[in-house]
Amino acid sequence: MSATASVEGYLRHLTVERGLARNTVTSYRRDLALYADWLAARGFDGPGAVGEQDLADFVRFLGAERRPPLATSSIARVLSAVRGLHRFLAEEGVIEADVSRELRPPKLPMRLPKAIPVEDVVALIAAVGGEELHELRDTALLELLYATGARVSEAISLNVDDLVDEEVVRLFGKGGKQRIVPLGSYARRAIDAYLVRARPTLSARGPATPALFLGLRGRRMSRQAAWEVIHRAAERAGLEASVSPHTLRHSFATHLLEGGADVRVVQELLGHSSVATTQIYTLVTADTLREMYTAAHPRAR
Repeated sequence: MSATASVEGYLRHLTVERGLARNTVTSYRRDLALYADWLAARGFDGPGAVGEQDLADFVRFLGAERRPPLATSSIARVLSAVRGLHRFLAEEGVIEADVSRELRPPKLPMRLPKAIPVEDVVALIAAVGGEELHELRDTALLELLYATGARVSEAISLNVDDLVDEEVVRLFGKGGKQRIVPLGSYARRAIDAYLVRARPTLSARGPATPALFLGLRGRRMSRQAAWEVIHRAAERAGLEASVSPHTLRHSFATHLLEGGADVRVVQELLGHSSVATTQIYTLVTADTLREMYTAAHPRAR
């Protein structure tokens, strides 16, 4: 079977039998087109003619010979699609064996989360301060993100009833997993001010909704709108280059660990299913300790 026919058969399987989203299938199509073009350029009749060494050559092509070469993360994504294609063809009996079984993607570099200092967090939140409706809302949003370590998507998904009481908020993470997270005094005051002085007016502008954070037309705030709040605040505070939508979550975790919090407590607050995910933040704090030691100890250098 030709490479093109093999790819189309696999994409139909992903669409019809596995029910993957259109955008996901489009991504598979784009990645597998690279593989099909490579096979055609080297005279292979299809995936069935490929051996393990050929796949190793394909990996080398992606990372070194292709112009421009792909990043390590992109290579890993393409190889995932290629392995899926070969596994599918082997299970369907189109090819005799799955030669991609031992194919391993290049090791992805560890990306340490980027936190910002406490004073930069203060400057970021202060940059949205004011008494206008959107300013009260934006201050409450940023205070909540930093106080709870919530993802932006979790924050905008909150309903008013998720404010369990004045002390805690109920967040819903990936897979609908629920966690209860304390609210600090700054976040409580900012949310109270928003609920009393801004949300009623915003709510009157649109259909009734239980959403906590509302847009200027009275509907639930979108994720894009929340991101824009963060980006505008970063620009005003002069922090553009170091701030992303996840920055306050990273800063929340890093500052807690620097303050002496147990890593398992931080794991629960972040909603991580494994402590190994949270432990990456301990590497950040260890780097900070090394920098301080090197700068301060007379015999460190």
